[in-house]
Amino acid sequence: MEIKRLGIVGAGQMGNGIAQVAAASGLQVVMNDMEEAFVKRGMETVAKNLNRGVDKGKITPETRDEIMGRIASSVDLNDMAAVEFVVEAVVEKEQVKGAIFERLHAICPSEVVLATNTSSIPIGRIAAHTGRPEKVIGMHFMNPVPVMALVEVISGIATSEETLRLTWDLALRMGKTPAKANDYPGFIANRILLPMINEAVYALYHGVGTREDIDTVMKLGMNHPMGPLTLADLIGLDTCLAIMETLYEGFCDSKYRPCPLLRKYVEAGWLGRKTGRGFYEYK
Repeated sequence: MEIKRLGIVGAGQMGNGIAQVAAASGLQVVMNDMEEAFVKRGMETVAKNLNRGVDKGKITPETRDEIMGRIASSVDLNDMAAVEFVVEAVVEKEQVKGAIFERLHAICPSEVVLATNTSSIPIGRIAAHTGRPEKVIGMHFMNPVPVMALVEVISGIATSEETLRLTWDLALRMGKTPAKANDYPGFIANRILLPMINEAVYALYHGVGTREDIDTVMKLGMNHPMGPLTLADLIGLDTCLAIMETLYEGFCDSKYRPCPLLRKYVEAGWLGRKTGRGFYEYK
């Protein structure tokens, strides 16, 4: 089965990035969100990224226009009935994702694969909201999607080999490098990454170092491209907290307990770059 039309549910940071790379690979894309304003913002972000590519001489204005022309906007989830593969990229809340997958199962033809960009929620639990668990899979893109090469591909307990092969081939077509992970909370990437970020927050919480010193140690001492607190702000502190809570609940191990300071920032609405303030301030 060749995928020609891709549906994306969620036009935010991850969704519009997936839309961009999918359209750049030649796929026709339908990018959906709850409100027209959200979809418009997503389209503007794609246009901004592509214009940057034109300015740097990486793509031509004609290529930019072709890519934008392959992305259609949608505020009606029923539009997913016309696509052959769906990637959900909404907020990292199981209840929200579950409700969307229930609707997608009712809307989409039976052969359509329903993929989730979840960064930590077990695929089997999401698949349980559908009547097609063999067609549900994790397709976890890294942020920012147009830049990062990796896609974690996660099979649930009922995911078929056919679904895995189709998703793997789609990732390759989109210019990504797929890596297979088994269905445990956090998968590979966030089971390793988020406890490190959480420990950096604990170091700040306990006064071991300033935010700048903690990030500097990890950048220069461990050769990370950015410090963990800067990375947390980029990911979104609400997403970081949601992942840590999933790990903590999934393994019942105290080493995954979210730092109280992380929770305090999220409760205050300090979510990182997207709100203008997290561990750092952004204009």
